[in-house]
Amino acid sequence: MAWYKRNPLASGKQQRRSLFGEILDWMLAPLLILWPMSIGVTYLVAKSIANDPFDHILDDKITALAQEVAVQASSNAFKLPDQALEILKADGTDQYRIQVVGKRGEFLMGDERTLPVPERRRLEIGVVVFRDVVVNSEDFRVGHLWIELPVPGEQRFMLIQMAETLGKRERLANEIIKGVILPQFVVLPLAVLLVWFGLSRGIAPLNTLLDVIRNRKPDDLSALQSKDTPEELMPVILALNEQLSRLEQTIETQKRFVADAAHQLKTPLAGLRMQVELLSDEPDPAARARSLRRLKVGTERSTRLVNQLLALARTEAPLVLRFEQIDLCHIARTVTRDFVPEAMNKRIDLGVEVPEHPVYIQGQTLMITEMLKNLVENALRYTPEGGLVTVRVDDSSQQDGIRLDVEDDGPGIPVNERPLVFDRFYRVLGTSEDGSGLGLAIVQETAHQHSAHVAILDNPRSTQPGRPGCLMRVSFPPTHSQLEY
Repeated sequence: MAWYKRNPLASGKQQRRSLFGEILDWMLAPLLILWPMSIGVTYLVAKSIANDPFDHILDDKITALAQEVAVQASSNAFKLPDQALEILKADGTDQYRIQVVGKRGEFLMGDERTLPVPERRRLEIGVVVFRDVVVNSEDFRVGHLWIELPVPGEQRFMLIQMAETLGKRERLANEIIKGVILPQFVVLPLAVLLVWFGLSRGIAPLNTLLDVIRNRKPDDLSALQSKDTPEELMPVILALNEQLSRLEQTIETQKRFVADAAHQLKTPLAGLRMQVELLSDEPDPAARARSLRRLKVGTERSTRLVNQLLALARTEAPLVLRFEQIDLCHIARTVTRDFVPEAMNKRIDLGVEVPEHPVYIQGQTLMITEMLKNLVENALRYTPEGGLVTVRVDDSSQQDGIRLDVEDDGPGIPVNERPLVFDRFYRVLGTSEDGSGLGLAIVQETAHQHSAHVAILDNPRSTQPGRPGCLMRVSFPPTHSQLEY
């Protein structure tokens, strides 16, 4: 069929069928296929209807003729009165054929070659039976009746047949068909128009939604209104709103990253520029060496800040996450090993305690690694010389799930400041340690993306007198293996 609508934006082989054309095809194709079938069924029904009244008339005439035959059965000849014959052939002599067969098989009335003699069946005796025959290339509707005569010792059966041409029946059937079919030639085009109109009205909300989307401003990411929206379009509206929400979140993350980067890099870059200017004008080699050292420290600090900003941007962009099964023990060992040189330089005892078996969680390796690096780096920064920092993985608690702990012997975090340290660029009051204030924000966001919970506690194993230490605990939800155990 050709009920297509083309997408004006598509060209060549990229053209697609429209939803309107697709639905119209499936609605009209069955209708156009069933219509000829209905005409055929109507014709058969019309012939059946047309046969009934004429069969009743033919039955009455055969029954009347049988009564006359029964009266004259005692004679050897049969003669139907002309008046009775005229009554039987009242509709015209060319339309009827009458045949009477006597007790001995002789033809008492009619041409013996006109109608074939049917086989006599016991169940059909005394009952008018109808059949269709062809005589001399002409179709007839024939009714025959076998009658049994009460004549003892003789052949007792006689046959009465009367045939009628099918002209009147066909004319009546054609009239019935015309009465049924002709209105359909008016109804069918009207039905097509009504289907077209109804379908156009049905998809009107879709066109309205399309206009709303096209007319939105480029910066409008607000949710689409679902008022008066048909039920079938609600999943589309909800999906679009979810996508708009994710897009808005991504854009906000990008804006926040740009603002944070501009704000945090402004001061370090200004310091680096000043160090470069001093270095270029400094004639004293010792002073130049000091400037180079400060320049190196400033460069490392700026690099660390940029890396943390990028890490924070990654944790706030859930669209890029690809979770997989990862071994938390392996990550703990790797991160701890990477910080051993720094711990040795500060004379800090850095250790790791993990189960002998793998401890699996569903997560993103890079993000979990970055989170643990921030925790260990903070612990090393605030732990004094001779202190102890421990990375521990614990999966023994079925209720608490899997715990990742980082313990240190530092000054700890006051209880009233613990909710604040997860904010960006927040620094604990009274501390002199250098830092960007982004580490715990990265930890919190990473834990949130992994459905984990971060808690700040005092370290019960602190080895430094007068220092409560800090225990940073990240609790992951129980795994399937723990739940089944």
